[in-house]
Amino acid sequence: MGWLAERVEQRAQPQTLWDEARSVIALGMSYAPADDPLEPLTHPERGTISAYARNRDYHDTMKGMLKHLAAFVASRFQAKVKVFVDTAPVMEKPLGEAAGLGWTGKHTNLVSRTRGSWLFLGEIYTSLEIAPDAPHANRCGTCARCLAACPTDAFPAPYRLDATRCVSYLTIEHKGPIPLDLRPLMGNRIYGCDDCLAACPWNRFATPTAHAAFLPRAELIGPRLVELAALDDAGFRRMFSGSPIKRIGRNRFVRNVLTAIGNSGDAALRPVAARLTGDPDPVVADAAAWALARLSGPSRTA
Repeated sequence: MGWLAERVEQRAQPQTLWDEARSVIALGMSYAPADDPLEPLTHPERGTISAYARNRDYHDTMKGMLKHLAAFVASRFQAKVKVFVDTAPVMEKPLGEAAGLGWTGKHTNLVSRTRGSWLFLGEIYTSLEIAPDAPHANRCGTCARCLAACPTDAFPAPYRLDATRCVSYLTIEHKGPIPLDLRPLMGNRIYGCDDCLAACPWNRFATPTAHAAFLPRAELIGPRLVELAALDDAGFRRMFSGSPIKRIGRNRFVRNVLTAIGNSGDAALRPVAARLTGDPDPVVADAAAWALARLSGPSRTA
C-alpha cells in the first residue's frame, strides 16, 4: 500500500510519468471465463484461484501484444511511444474510463457493456495528439450485488474499497501474517478473489475468452490443498512457472493454503498443518499453528 501512497504525484497526470506524453491509448482485453469461477468455493478441501491467474501471466501476454501495436503507431505516425501493463504508477482504470472502455463500477473495477467485469487493462503513452473518445455513462444503477458479495466486507461504501480487507490484497500483496479476524472469512481463496467481479450482472453479455494464454490450466482449477501445502520452493517454482502466482513466492502462497486448510473443517488435514508448524518461515509456521488449532477445535468436521 505504501507504493501507491509514495507515487501519488506520478499517478496524477501522465506527463509526470513521461513529460512527452500527449495522449494515452487505453486498451482492454477480456479474460471472461467460460465456467463459473466461484464453483471451486464449494470444495473446501481444494483451493480457489482467481480466474485471471489460472494460466499464463497476463502482464507478459498483453505487453507483447501492446508492443506490436505501439511499434505500428511509432512507425506509421513517427510518434514516440511507451507501453504499460500494470508495471508503473499508471491510473489504468480512470484512463480506461476516460477512453470509453467502460465505467467504474461500485466494486471500483472497470465494467464494460460487452465484456462485463473481466478486463485486463494496458496503455500506450504517445507523443501523438489524439482526440479522446466519449466516455460511457455509469450503468450500475441501483444494483449493489458486487458489494454484497464481498466475503470480508471490504467496501465501506459504493465506489470505495478498503484494500486492507480485500482478499486479493491479503493473498497477493500482503507479506506478513493475515489478520486473525479476517482468516475465517477467506474460505478456500488462496490467490485473489473473484466474488465482486462474478456478481456483476453485466457479465451476462461477456463472451468467454478464446485466447489460449487465458484459458485455465486443469491443475489450477480447484487444486488439492494437501498437495499445495507440500510444495517446497523448487516445486512451487516448477508448478507456477510463467504464472502470476510465482511472483508471491512459496512462503506467502503456502501461508494462503494453510488459511484455507484451517477453514476446510477437514480433520484429515490436521497432519498437514501440524507438519508445517515447524516451517522455517515464521509466517508459514504461524498460519500452520492457526490452522491446526481450528481443525482441532469443537467446530471442526470429523
